Amino acid sequence: MDWLSGIPLYLLLGASIGFVGAMVGIGGGLIAIPMLVLLFDMPQQLAQGTALVMIVSNVLLSVRSYNQSNRIDFKSVGTAVVVNMVATNLAAIMAQDIDPVLLRRLFAIFLALIALLYLWQTLPGKIKKQSASQAGAATKLKLSTSVWLGLGSGLIGGIFGVGGSLIIVPVMTMYYGFRQTTAQGMALAMIVPGSCVALGTYAWGGNTNWIIGLSMAIGGMFVVRYGVKLAYRLPEVHLKRIFSLVLFLTVALLMTK
Repeated sequence: MDWLSGIPLYLLLGASIGFVGAMVGIGGGLIAIPMLVLLFDMPQQLAQGTALVMIVSNVLLSVRSYNQSNRIDFKSVGTAVVVNMVATNLAAIMAQDIDPVLLRRLFAIFLALIALLYLWQTLPGKIKKQSASQAGAATKLKLSTSVWLGLGSGLIGGIFGVGGSLIIVPVMTMYYGFRQTTAQGMALAMIVPGSCVALGTYAWGGNTNWIIGLSMAIGGMFVVRYGVKLAYRLPEVHLKRIFSLVLFLTVALLMTK
């Protein structure tokens, strides 16, 4: 496909992914990367670098919307941001030399594990436990917690181009008592600088299609705030189950390619 003639498709794809990504508290890369691989036959690294253009834009807009709805304690996530940036840069450099097919397989396994984690969180017993742990509704992170969250999200985000916030959110809600929307806002704030660093690393390695990436970013700009609004209205358990099913379908498609 000619890249320029496909701009309307990229805009529509970016809008769809941006809406869903904002709704579940991610930059949208977990959906965008498989779509770029499957629809445009991109190598895994190129798909990750291209998706990061959209991810950076979506994450910035999502953080703004979450902060408007419920103030994010940026001071509390400061340490995680610094650790995330360093870990993301190192992991992104390493990812440039991984065999594309192997990286795609590892990405599919990662998606499956994330889907299982989110599905596991919707079990009746887990929902009650999570509701009880959120009775006090934590709003700040301890220093040690920030370090570990920043390290884990940075390594994952650097290798796969995405996924850092998806690891952070379940940990914050299940083990540290944060509400889902609070955790999503803080997790997105943590990965903003790291995502920018990862984009620079992938672009420097020649693994970015700017026409597609920018078109998708523009498409997402118009719908991100509506995805965030919906996140505050819909039951959390429904969102997680739907998202898990989408991820399982994506895994099946990736493994057959």
